[in-house]
Formats: sequence, C-alpha cells, structure tokens
Amino acid sequence: MKKIFSCAAAMVTAVTIAGGSVCAAKNYTAKDLKGLNDYLLGKSGTAEDVNIDGAVDVFDLIEMRKAFYDSGELTQSIIPASEENVKFTGRNYCDGDGVTWLVQSGSAVEFNVSAQSAEVTILGDDNINNDEKYRPRYAVIVDGEIILDEIMSEKEKTVELFSGNVNRSAEVKIIHLSEANNGTVGVGDIKVNSSSSIPVSPMPEKDLLIEFIGDSITCAYGVEGTSAYENFKTSTENFMKSYAYLTAQKLNADYSAVCYSGHGIVSGYSQDGDINTESLVPPVYNKIGKIKPYDTEWNFKRKPDVIVINLGTNDDSYVSKDFEKRSEEYISAYTDFLGDIFEYNPDAYIICTVGTMGAQELYPCIETAVENFRAKYHSDKIMCYESAVQNMNDGLGADWHPNAVTQQNSAYVLADKICQALGIESDQIGLDLAADAVYSLKKADNVNVSDYFSEYDKSYHITTVNGGSDSGSIQAHVSGIDLKKNGEYDLSFSIDTSDGQEIPFFIKGSDGTVYYEGVFTGTGGKSSFADKFVSPADDSSAELVLLTGGVDNLRVSLYDVKMVKTK
Repeated sequence: MKKIFSCAAAMVTAVTIAGGSVCAAKNYTAKDLKGLNDYLLGKSGTAEDVNIDGAVDVFDLIEMRKAFYDSGELTQSIIPASEENVKFTGRNYCDGDGVTWLVQSGSAVEFNVSAQSAEVTILGDDNINNDEKYRPRYAVIVDGEIILDEIMSEKEKTVELFSGNVNRSAEVKIIHLSEANNGTVGVGDIKVNSSSSIPVSPMPEKDLLIEFIGDSITCAYGVEGTSAYENFKTSTENFMKSYAYLTAQKLNADYSAVCYSGHGIVSGYSQDGDINTESLVPPVYNKIGKIKPYDTEWNFKRKPDVIVINLGTNDDSYVSKDFEKRSEEYISAYTDFLGDIFEYNPDAYIICTVGTMGAQELYPCIETAVENFRAKYHSDKIMCYESAVQNMNDGLGADWHPNAVTQQNSAYVLADKICQALGIESDQIGLDLAADAVYSLKKADNVNVSDYFSEYDKSYHITTVNGGSDSGSIQAHVSGIDLKKNGEYDLSFSIDTSDGQEIPFFIKGSDGTVYYEGVFTGTGGKSSFADKFVSPADDSSAELVLLTGGVDNLRVSLYDVKMVKTK
C-alpha cells in the first residue's frame, strides 16, 4: 500500500497543477484529507470512499483533493500553521498564540496552497537581539525555488508567497536552516485569497522517516564557510546542505533532527580536557529543544524507521586525555543512550557512526556499545560504520568543519548504509566503490620488489630493485570493487613516478574479462588521471590492475584511487 501511495502523491500533485475542479457532494476538510492519507499509509486514519466505487484507495485521495479546489467564490482567509493545516517536519513547538516555532535544525512546515495570492507571517524569538552572527537563519521555498533565505532580524514580518489573478497551486516549505542553539523561527498565519473551499492543506507524509541525532556536523556548522580559518556564524550554517538532509532527499524520506554543536554523549567539547556535562545530548533527547520554553516533552507520535547517531567528536576532547579509563565511561554512556533510544523507538533500525572530523579512536568503543546493546535488548536492528575523515583536498568549512562536498559524500555513504539496513537496493550513486578496496602486489619469481600501503592517506608505494622481464612481471591490484551492469563510473587516481615512465593499467572482472584499459605516463612528480567508463556486467569483485614491472630501480606511488558511480 505504501508504494501505491507514493505513486498517488505524484498523481495528486499532477491534478493540483492542472487545477482540476469538480463538484463535491460533501465539503471536505484538511482533517479529512490527513485522515485518508494516514489510512492509506496503514496508520490509524479514516477510510472514505469518495468516488463511491466500493474501494478505499488512492483514487479517493485524488477525488478528495480535487473537491477542494474551486468553490466558485473568491474569499480571503487567514489560516493558522497548525498541524491540521500543515505538515510538521522535525521537532516543532506550538505556543498558545497559534504560532508554530521551528526549533531544531531542519525543522519545517510544509503545505499545499491553492489560491490567487498567498502570504505568511514569520516571527522571531528573543534571539533576534543577539549579534547578527548568532541569529537564526531560515528559508521559504515555493515549488522547489528558494524565494527567501535570510537571518531573522525582525520580531514579525510578512512574506509574499505568490500573487496573481487566477488560482494556482503551490507546494510551500518554511525551514529552519541554523541550529537550536541560536534560536527558533516562528510561523504564524497563512493569508490567502482563494476560491478553493480548502486553500491550505498538509503535504502528505512520505513512507520513510529518518531521525538524525548529532552535533555540529549534523547541524551543518560552517558548511558554507570559505575556509577552515573562518569563525562560526549562522549565515554559513545551512541544514539543507547537511549529510542528514541530503540523505533524506536521496531516499525520498521525511526526517527529524536532534543536534547541538559542541555536544556529546559523556562530555561536550572540552578545551582543557575536563568533563563538560553541560553539553550532552542524552538528557535532552526526549525534549523538543534544550532552552525554555521549548524544553518540553517530545511526543514521539510518529516513530522513525531509522535512527542515525553521529556523536563522539566532542567526547573525544575529553576521552582522549585518559583513554584507558575514560573510554569505558564513554562505552557505558553510549550503551545507556542506545537503551533510551530503543525504549522510545523499539521498532527503529539504529545506525551509529563517527569519524568525519577525526575521533577514529572512539569507533571501537562504539562497536563495543553496539554489541552491548545487542546482548541486552536481543535486537539485531543496529549497525555501525566508521565515517571517512574529511579529505582536505575537497576543502573545509568554517572552523575546520565539513564543507558541502564532504557533507554530500557522507550522504551518499549513509544512504547506501540505510538501504543495506532496510533491505532496499541501493543505486550506489555518488559512492566511491574503491574506498574500501584492498591493495596487494603480485610478482614473478625473478623480481625483487617491496611495497607499502599507508592507511593514513590510502596511498600505495612500490619500490623495484629488479623489475623482471616485462611490465606484467609486477602487478599492483586494487581489489574488491563492486560494479553494476550499465553503471557509469568516474575512474581517477594520481601517480608519482619517473618522467616518461609508462604504466599500463586496466579494470578487469572476476573472470578475467578486461572492462577498460589505458596507459599512464609519469611526469617526474605527482600527476593525475581521470576518465569515464561503463561497466558491461554486474561484478562484485572487479579490480584495478597497474603493471609496474620491466624496469629496475623504479619507484611508483599510487594515490587517491576513486571509482565513483555517476549513473
């Protein structure tokens, strides 16, 4: 039913754009639409046979939506941004004055509006009085186009969504781009001039919901910063460029985030190595936000399908100062936090990671905590993986944080991990299939050669004394590359070797079939190669092979091997 509903959502949108109009025997409300949405998603809801065909299905949803569009009379309406009228994304707070406050990173309201003109009231909290560098940032998006992206500096303002002389239908999103640490953004009334009987209705929920729990990396701290030496300001923090948002987009999922810069599990960021218990995520996980008045209980009404935990980078500033003792403290606190999450979300699949900004030494601690969780709760719905450390060649954001390139690469990897967890086929788009490849050397009996692989920068170094009779006497293999039939790939690498030295190379399948071949010519320094190719077959054990034999006293250093799937 969920797959059918996903198709229906597209069909409803098509009808909306067409502006179809029918006469309805019943005046439906946005509550009716949400009830039918929920029913078709398999949740508690209201079955309504709108087209009276003896079945309740997606076609009833289409007919109900069509019944909203034209009552024949242009009317001005003021509609609150309540959950009955808009879709809540993330953890939002509703006050007693009809304002919905977008609290967490990425928190949003989303709705469909059918009208000749529409505008919305945006409100700021006390954080608008902060220095401009620490005021909340938000965006207003209409039909996928950002019409406003700004720092909130006013107590209240009106934003025009669109205007005209004929009814149009539009999808609207208002999203908090900065983090909860620096204030919230309020969404007040939606004002429309419309001939539709229900001019504003919630966007439908998606089949998959992912919750992200993290620190500044998840908040997309400094993602738009121009260098590592630029200091923090909310104008460079953009959740829509975070790995969390991008992962949800790639998997067509709804999302929710709980993330605070500088926070950890056993200790927040510490400059002196002393424990920082003021900046912990576990004590506020069950809250909408951390500061008043948003520090109220979160309802956990809609349970996530997947929960991603990316915490430990800040803990490392404390744990690393006495690793033997404090790592046990971290493991215990991490295990307890997994238990808390399980109690609130017993059916969710949990994925744990760390490593983007370092702290790799904590990853084995996370592995232990995961095993502790499995043993205690008898659940296998959990996994962990070590995130790749950000590549300095890709650039850095403010204060040495991940920039947009690193965040996107992290999203590609996480989306693939979620597919693995849920048993969904991954398209592998954006993945570097050589990231976890194995490097090895095959040589003829009559050669004298040594090799060395550097885990630090994934470089491979070959030094030849006696190179043998021909280039094939020494073969460097980069193995374990998973290729998909008709998949398009960007192959790239760098080699440092003698000027003019030719190194034949090829990509071969597990059965020995050559898929691609070429020749690299050395320049006397480190130089790069890049090309595209299409895989003719499914092959989970393909190899990149470089022929470095036939020359005595030769040194070859291989760097930055990548095999990125593009289509």
